[in-house]
Parts: sequence; structure tokens; C-alpha cells
Amino acid sequence: MSRYLITCTPAHGHVIPLLQIARHLIARGDDVVVITSPRYAERVEASGARFVALPDAADVDLDDPNDRFPERETLTGPAAIRFDMSNLFIRPGAAQLAAVRAELAAAPVDAVLTEPLFIGAALLQRIPRSERPPVVVLGIVPLGVRSRDAAPFGLGATPIPGVLGRLRNTALRLVAEKIVFAGAQREADDVAKSEVGRDLGGFVLDWAGRADAYVQFTVPEFEYPRSDLPSTVHFAGPLPSTPSDRQLPSWWPDLDSGRPIVHVTQGTVANSDFTQLVLPTIEALADRDVLVVVSTGGRPIDALPGDLPANVRAAEYVPYDRLLPRIDLLVTNGGYGGVQQALTHGVPVVVAGQTEDKIEVSARIGWSGAGINLRTRSATAPQVRDAVDRVLSDGSYRAHAASIGDAMRASDAWGALDGVLEQLAHDGAVV
Repeated sequence: MSRYLITCTPAHGHVIPLLQIARHLIARGDDVVVITSPRYAERVEASGARFVALPDAADVDLDDPNDRFPERETLTGPAAIRFDMSNLFIRPGAAQLAAVRAELAAAPVDAVLTEPLFIGAALLQRIPRSERPPVVVLGIVPLGVRSRDAAPFGLGATPIPGVLGRLRNTALRLVAEKIVFAGAQREADDVAKSEVGRDLGGFVLDWAGRADAYVQFTVPEFEYPRSDLPSTVHFAGPLPSTPSDRQLPSWWPDLDSGRPIVHVTQGTVANSDFTQLVLPTIEALADRDVLVVVSTGGRPIDALPGDLPANVRAAEYVPYDRLLPRIDLLVTNGGYGGVQQALTHGVPVVVAGQTEDKIEVSARIGWSGAGINLRTRSATAPQVRDAVDRVLSDGSYRAHAASIGDAMRASDAWGALDGVLEQLAHDGAVV
């Protein structure tokens, strides 16, 4: 039996997949400890893992950060990103590391498993390897490894092949690291020097690529090609979908109507304003011969207008394991997990997401040919109508989605993760 420490920033979209990984490790007989916010204590304990609370200084609700930082609401563009880098990620790092150190002092672990936004793990990996366990990054957002072939993470800029592309990437990286985020980088280095006696070892947003191992939960077909990809990066394929025991909505038999089925969702977190995507999609397709399935992501159905078009069916949640094999198109704001679930079934995607990691998910949808990136956070009905019409009428989008789906179905996420952990246990390194 092995013992693992999982660390996770307090964000719903990060905690849920990491708990799925925790359940897998526990099922194979391992002991698992999870450090995250007390808001997720019950979920952690229900997974079978032992819960350890983050200190108050590190417990920032990333799903609603404006509650602690009301000044954030007025910020946009680079200023908003700089604010988030400092206040949501870098400054909690010291308290995160303290929690990790306390747990490691209490009992040894075989490895620390973390997601890329947990800066406490970035600090930990700067401690000499002989004095700490391996740090394994769990790639539950698009791959953020530094590369001459890719633009800096967070810009949503797709690759340009050849010398021109590499020159562009170098220029963007210099601007990002030396000008736009220079202050945040200095702050990260100062925290690292204070906590572990040395700087962070490189740009803060690239730290995960310097970890002992990086298990990316996707397939190469849904990632940008990198000729300089570190040998420590391992593509595992998407996390397996979990069967749902939710009761089917009463309108479920309507899916047998023979009409194309379009599913629209804003996920379970960024769904406070349905005017961003759900309502424009309903309006856009009201006169189309399609069935529109809406998931409110847990919000009450009455948050939608009472006079929905006749071709709309809505539910707070829908069982994705039963819905996705039947739909013809997903319209989404770009959650990494939901997009990959759709692609696993060969379903093309229309995406409107420009915040957090969603800008990178959206960029990959457009780049891969598996759908259309609307390049906006708030779509209009005409934008959605045009994109849906194009995807449903042009078979190339489904063909590209099907090709990615073939690779995803052939992958083995648990086998890949187990292989990395076993190799680390054997010789302390993975190449």
C-alpha cells in the first residue's frame, strides 16, 4: 500500500476531478490524504480520503473570489490577471506549503499529487529532491508546459508553424514575463526565497513543467504539438466518466424524435448569468428543426424564462453518460471535463469561454477542427445560430471530433497514472 498527499486549490472544477483520482487510488488499496478548503470536507471524506483543511490564509474561494476581494470586480484584462496571480495563487502559497510541511512531518508519503494552481507544491518542488517526496502534477486543465512551439499559457493563442511562430511565441513570452507579469514573478520569487531559500526556478505559470512528473489527462490529439516537450510529461487520456444514477427527466423520450439534438450548458459554477450563452442559444435555435436540451447546472429551472420555445427541454442536471452518446452538438462555455467527455463520444463543440483556463480550452476546440471557438464570453444569438448551422451542415467538424474521440476511447487514464506512480516508487524519476 502506498500513501499519497493530494493538494488542491479551493475551486469546484479542480476538487471534483482530484477526488475522482483519490477514489481510484483508494480503490486500489492506497492511503490518501487531501488538503483543500473546509467547504469540501464532506466530499473528501465521502471519497474515502482523509481531509486536512487549508489554513485561513490559503482558503480563497476561487469560484467566488469577489467575496473576499470586492475590488477585483472592476478589473479587466492584464490588470485582472495580475491581481488574480498575486492574490488568488501566489500569496496563499506560503500557507499552502506550511500545511503540506505539517502533513509530511506527521507521516511520510510516496508522492505529493497536485493540480497546477497550487503554488504550495511549486514551492515544495524547489526543495532538494533528497529532502522531499516526488511532486506529481495532475493535468486537469489544458497543458501549460513552456515550449518554443506554443504561446504562453492563458492567451488563447493557437500555434503558428515554423520560424514565424517561434518568433511570435518568444516575443509574447518576453512581454508576458518581463513586462506584463514581471511584478507577479518578483513576488513569487520573493515568497520562494523566504520559504525555501531559493527563487521559483522560472516563470510562475510554467512551474508545473518543472515538476518530477506531469500526468496530463488528455490525448496528444487535443494538445498543441511541442517538439521540446519534457520527458516528464505523460499523456493519460481524459478521466473516465462516472455513471450517473440521476432520475431521467420526464421529457427523456422526446430524444427519440429523430431531430438533431443540441445540448447547451454553462456548467455548475459560471452559470449565474444565463444571458452569456444559454439564453442566446435558446433564442438562436427557436426556429430550427432541432431539439435543444438545457442543463442549468443545478440552478432552479425557473431561473429560465417561463415561455421557452417548443423545441427546448430543460433540467437542473442531465446524466451525461446517457445524454452525450445521443447528441449532435455541444454548446458550452468551455469546461475542460465536459468538453472532453463530449469529444470522447465524437461530439463537435461550439464554445464561448474566455475566462480562467476556458480561453485555452476554447482555443484548442477551434485549432483542432472539432468545433467553433466564438472567441467571446458572452455570445449573441446570431453568433450561436451561425456556428450551430455550420457545424451541423459541415461534416468536417464531426470528423475531427470523431478522430479525437477515437484516441480518447483508446486511452487508459488509470493505467497511465498507475504507471507513472509505480515508476516513481521504483527509481524516484519518470522519463
